[in-house]
Amino acid sequence: MKSRHAIGAALGVLALAVSLGAQSDPWVVIRAGRLFDSQQGVFITNAVVVVQGERIAQAGAADQVKIPAGATEINLQHATLLPGLIDAHTHLLLTGELAGRYDEELLKESYQYRTIEAVVNARKDLEAGFTSMRDVETEGSMYSDVDVRNAINRGLVPGPRLEVATRALSTTGGYALEGYSPEVTVPSGVQKVDSPWEARKAVREQISYGADLIKIYGTHHFYFTPDGKLANIPTFTLEEVQAIVDEAHRLGKKVACHAYGGPGLHNCLDAGVDSIEHGLDLDEAAIQEMVQKHIYLVPTLYVYEFDSSDDLKATGGKTSRARIHEASFRRALAAGVPIAFGTDVGPFPHGTQAKEFAYMVRFGMTPVQALRAATWTAAELMGWQDRVGSVAPGKFADLVAVEGDPTGDITELERVKFVMKGGQVVRNDLK
Repeated sequence: MKSRHAIGAALGVLALAVSLGAQSDPWVVIRAGRLFDSQQGVFITNAVVVVQGERIAQAGAADQVKIPAGATEINLQHATLLPGLIDAHTHLLLTGELAGRYDEELLKESYQYRTIEAVVNARKDLEAGFTSMRDVETEGSMYSDVDVRNAINRGLVPGPRLEVATRALSTTGGYALEGYSPEVTVPSGVQKVDSPWEARKAVREQISYGADLIKIYGTHHFYFTPDGKLANIPTFTLEEVQAIVDEAHRLGKKVACHAYGGPGLHNCLDAGVDSIEHGLDLDEAAIQEMVQKHIYLVPTLYVYEFDSSDDLKATGGKTSRARIHEASFRRALAAGVPIAFGTDVGPFPHGTQAKEFAYMVRFGMTPVQALRAATWTAAELMGWQDRVGSVAPGKFADLVAVEGDPTGDITELERVKFVMKGGQVVRNDLK
């Protein structure tokens, strides 16, 4: 048996080797005309970011940063540098639901084919500047998002850092596919559970197969009343939602709840979910509960702006989900609900989700608030504020740059010119 001294010496050699390996990581210096401090919500002019390996070593005004000798320099002095963007509501396994492809995807495309599509989508999102994402269900592709996440983490394919929700949860009659003959067995876009104990078991199963968070449908079906109001039908009972949240939190995972409004929304809030996805029809009681419990809103505004013809027909031209959503978002913003950037990308093309910024600003956010929603606040929602969401020493060197000033024109975020993830340049159109 080896002596304690021998074991200690061996560990010392190992520690020295690790230290030397870290010191040998290449240094990269990025000079930026402006740098966004997402924690404080301010810009630093004439800034420098020093990267060693995959992490940020220093960041700040040029006269306060020591430049390592022999560092490789990247000149972005005519650009605005920001933390890598975060999309907290995505669907990598969807490609074109708004074009009416949902049934086709579930009925005619294999998990393997859809996973290949997801790999392509992940690369598009990364190149658009989204270096971290929450993927909130596979829409019938089982645990394929776990495989995509793992392949990215192992360096097999390019893509954002991912938190994945796997299958999502709803009830019998609470999600597509719907409308088929009872004699025909069709796949479901979610895992269906119909009691508190079934719900607990499903949470355990999804986490055991790799889920980073749990996604539930607090509401699914809706209709418009004659006076143009949105009526939202709850899926789960309060007891079922409480079981899901309790089990997920017991196992250290967060819960995201798709909900428009009404009792299904309040079930989720009363049970203590961590985020409300969409939140089209938040009433004042819901907004106050979200503020008090610090429950995040992930609004996904842009996806509701595509085609309101069915809503206008149903309401006799009175309103649409998009306009109800706008009013709800404005109320939540004014009340101080924490809002994280999320887009629902997948029904519309991947790589284009930065269009969400323009709607956030149009509906009341300042450009700085919108930028913080897609960096600092989204990182907090994911529990990743220690690794992404700001440009600070020790965090991953996930950075994006735009040519213009996003505070003057938020659509600059739709034209990202530089992307770095983990110290590796993904694209640089500013050379």
